[in-house]
Amino acid sequence: MKTVIILNTDVMGHGDRVLGRKILSAFLARCRSMHEVSAVVFYNSGVHLVSKDSPVLGILHELHEHGVDLLPCMTCLDHFGLEPAVGQASDMDEIIRELDSAERVITL
Repeated sequence: MKTVIILNTDVMGHGDRVLGRKILSAFLARCRSMHEVSAVVFYNSGVHLVSKDSPVLGILHELHEHGVDLLPCMTCLDHFGLEPAVGQASDMDEIIRELDSAERVITL
């Protein structure tokens, strides 16, 4: 089942940001064992995760090497003045196509 994960923030959950970063890192590390994840879409502050200073950059590189497409929103990258250190900057048309072809979408 083709699965796409949406990350619209740079933490997981609401509340304590340090805890949110820690559990997001654990989640992404375990995503390597999810063979059905085909893409991760990043938008709004989630695009910080693909930047060179990201605390999960190594994990994202591993996911990308295992064939997971990493699709940060180009408009969001521009807004925050970021360049992706991993993945391919994507426009909304590409993001919509990816979501439309997914059998399951998980939003964190």
